[in-house]
Amino acid sequence: MKLIWIMLMLNLSLIDFVQNTSSLEYKILYFKQKVDHFGYVNSEMYMQRYIIADKHWRPGGPMFFYTGNEGDIFMFVNNTGLMWDWAQKFKAMLVFAEHRYYGNSIPYRNKSYDELQYLGYLTSEQALADFVTLITYLKLTIKGAADIPVVAFGGSYGGMLSAWLRLKYPHIVIGALSSSAPLLQFTGLTPCGIFSEIVTKDFVQVSPTCVQLIKDSWIAVRRVGKTDKGLKWLTTRFNLCSSLTHESLEDFISWLKETWQFLAMTDYPYPTSFLVPLPAYPIKAACQHLSGKPLDERSLLLKIYKAVSVFQNYTGDIRCFNISQTGGQSLGERGWDFQSCTEMVMPMCSDGRKDMFEPNPWNLTQYAQKCSKDWGVTPEPYKIQEMFGGRNISFGSNIIFSNGLLDPWSGGGILKSLSESLVAIIIPGATHHLDLRSANSRDPPSVIKARYLEEKIIKKWLHQARSLQ
Repeated sequence: MKLIWIMLMLNLSLIDFVQNTSSLEYKILYFKQKVDHFGYVNSEMYMQRYIIADKHWRPGGPMFFYTGNEGDIFMFVNNTGLMWDWAQKFKAMLVFAEHRYYGNSIPYRNKSYDELQYLGYLTSEQALADFVTLITYLKLTIKGAADIPVVAFGGSYGGMLSAWLRLKYPHIVIGALSSSAPLLQFTGLTPCGIFSEIVTKDFVQVSPTCVQLIKDSWIAVRRVGKTDKGLKWLTTRFNLCSSLTHESLEDFISWLKETWQFLAMTDYPYPTSFLVPLPAYPIKAACQHLSGKPLDERSLLLKIYKAVSVFQNYTGDIRCFNISQTGGQSLGERGWDFQSCTEMVMPMCSDGRKDMFEPNPWNLTQYAQKCSKDWGVTPEPYKIQEMFGGRNISFGSNIIFSNGLLDPWSGGGILKSLSESLVAIIIPGATHHLDLRSANSRDPPSVIKARYLEEKIIKKWLHQARSLQ
């Protein structure tokens, strides 16, 4: 690690050929990026990690460019199989670019999260500029790539970035596949409770009894957690790494809530390891532990523990549960928390009637107070709409908005086509960017159809781009 860091500091070429467990051949490289693309005061640079797979690429073939999310880039290298499936078919070069401040692409290394002077460059605008600069560099330096068309791919926040890349830089990418991107999950655009409602519907489809027991569990947790003895019992029975206190009980409740949310997002029809190792249809697996009528509150909570463990510890390898890291890993939570407190303000709420959660209304004032306390910043709830258009993006072209209707984020997605080239693809029976995963024999017909349509549309974009050359 020390040798690698010295090489980066000296701006030496760093290339590491690797082959992952899925036998995907790629190169890991680093590119020297500006920390600030928009000002003329800060001239500092950082090393952005990116991955290239060019085994099937031939000069003139397209570049498929993944706009990295709020996490280590290998999460998306290993879970965006569609790009790998299409590489040979399209003779495409695959590029996965890591988002600044995540994974290994940390501008100020250990100081990055210490002060605003170091962290303030974590914005979607700066990330998009990174992508544009990297694409331009690759086209200039790779023999035969100068005029190749580039198609952006992304899922979730990465899907938002791929759409925004096409909207803001249409001369850089000819089109974008924006999967499971909650582009409308912003102030005034979408009801704040839609996410919680879809999570609940996903569980209801599996078992109404399961939903009722989850609803009952919130009161049970609070009653048991009222006493020191009860907190000790919860700590022991839920196998928590740190002892619960009256102050941390809310964190525990949030951890439980996030577990149900993540189960809905990852309810894939086959075993996966996107966030954590999971069985096929993990909601069904979790709800198998939530049946019948518990004798008392503690009996109910023991059932909740078993259900939660399906997501938190399916393999049984986790020694104890760290409630600050849902799913047993950070996933760039600190960086995303900062982004959520600046430009990515996405109102979320629950009412306890249309959903299975405790009533929790959206309160921007309280939200802003917490952001000020945690980060010393004030949220800008309309910033994203001002930068990228919100619902008013009919000026754009060549974007596919795909959404699985089981995905809680689909409530904030674009579900209706806006023009002939701003196309919405709805995928019943699918959850979070399932269409971006590799083809699988257990894929529902709706996903197979969606991928067929996506491929057809992208072929059309490429044909149009080549006809203009």
